[in-house]
Amino acid sequence: MNAHEHIAAFVAAQTVATVCCTNADQQLHCFSCYYAFDAGQTLLYFKTSADTQHMQWLQAMPQTAGSILPNKLQKLVVKGIQWSGVLLAEDDPLAAHAGKQYHLKYPFALAMPGTVRTIRLDTLKMTDNSLGFGSKVHWKRGE
Repeated sequence: MNAHEHIAAFVAAQTVATVCCTNADQQLHCFSCYYAFDAGQTLLYFKTSADTQHMQWLQAMPQTAGSILPNKLQKLVVKGIQWSGVLLAEDDPLAAHAGKQYHLKYPFALAMPGTVRTIRLDTLKMTDNSLGFGSKVHWKRGE
């Protein structure tokens, strides 16, 4: 299994991401969200409302970063993802299937207000101590 496949299998199996953003004054803000993952395009989909602080900041400064931990933590096995990417415009071709993909994973979210948005993941680093203490697996878009 190559690095992308190893990371993608982990990300696809989890449900919550922490997403971090900043504003023009370099203030930081993080939020947690349910997400769906497109392994083929390495995209993260999440649902939010345009009037939230994080969406206002992400619209102005779309560079973002975050993390994904296992749904069930194991104290003796450190495992998780650190990522960086960019929020895509709603009309970006890569975002065309965002709503469909997200609602396939979370059909209950159809009843919730908001819009499904897309983050293009550009770098992924996975810490996976199940491969040996301190093991890291890296992936970068275009490599």
